[in-house]
Amino acid sequence: MSDDKSKTGGQDRKRINVSEDYELRDWAAKFGVTTQQLRDAVAQVGDRAAEVEQYLKSAKR
Repeated sequence: MSDDKSKTGGQDRKRINVSEDYELRDWAAKFGVTTQQLRDAVAQVGDRAAEVEQYLKSAKR
């Protein structure tokens, strides 16, 4: 499914699309990680932002 940039509510804010450079950049900045670390986290736990955030927090310890 393509990413409809005109629909930015709800679901779009809860998922990370690693195919979109701007999403990678923005989410990586939000979590304080590199884009590669973000890609790796999504590969490990999926694209749900809350799960990625938890994974990254536990990885920093």
